[in-house]
Amino acid sequence: MNHIIKNLPEEQRPYEKCFKQGENTLSDSELLAVILRSGTQGKNSLALAQEILHFMEDSAYCGLAGLIHVSLQDLMRIHGIGQVKAVQLKCIGELSRRIARTAARPQLVMNDPSSIAAYYMEQLRHEEQELVLCMMSDVKGHFLGDKVLTRGTVTGSLVTPREIYLEALRYHAVSLILIHNHPSGDPTPSQEDMEITARIYQAGELLGIHLLDHIVIGDQRYCSFRETGLWDECTG
Repeated sequence: MNHIIKNLPEEQRPYEKCFKQGENTLSDSELLAVILRSGTQGKNSLALAQEILHFMEDSAYCGLAGLIHVSLQDLMRIHGIGQVKAVQLKCIGELSRRIARTAARPQLVMNDPSSIAAYYMEQLRHEEQELVLCMMSDVKGHFLGDKVLTRGTVTGSLVTPREIYLEALRYHAVSLILIHNHPSGDPTPSQEDMEITARIYQAGELLGIHLLDHIVIGDQRYCSFRETGLWDECTG
């Protein structure tokens, strides 16, 4: 491969291809090459981008999604990736998460578990530890905000009703939804998930702050207690 992008035929240069044919025509490596802007000695930005993607595959990460998982230190192990380029790549991964969440916000409805799962999917499905958060709403069902309550290990996380309802009181919420992820990718609730749901529901009823649902996020999948028979089993 030519060491300088300018030595490539014009139709193979990522910048020119994007300008003339549109960004959707670029391959993953071409998109990365545009972000990187320059390569390193003996390697142009396109070759460097391809090396990054190969590194993701060798590290058990999947293509561009690996940018969310891989650390700055791991990226800097690639020849030609220094601190600046590593930071650029990590910011691209974080930007993709935020774009996905912002795009899902207008469709967010507190009584629609699928819209809630879509809103949190990109934030939670790539997490390697279990996060527990609650989203809160007012008397009219308007979304007031959310709060990460705890970050656990890959095997579980602990949260108490006290922590949850202190946050709900700060937001002046009248109802809330509990959300957490399963790093395994399988959103099937565990027995522990069911037990904590029952405890949080019961505590909320005493306080007059109602737990509306518990949604478990997996990898492109979710499980809503409300949409299954688990809700009645936990709160009946």
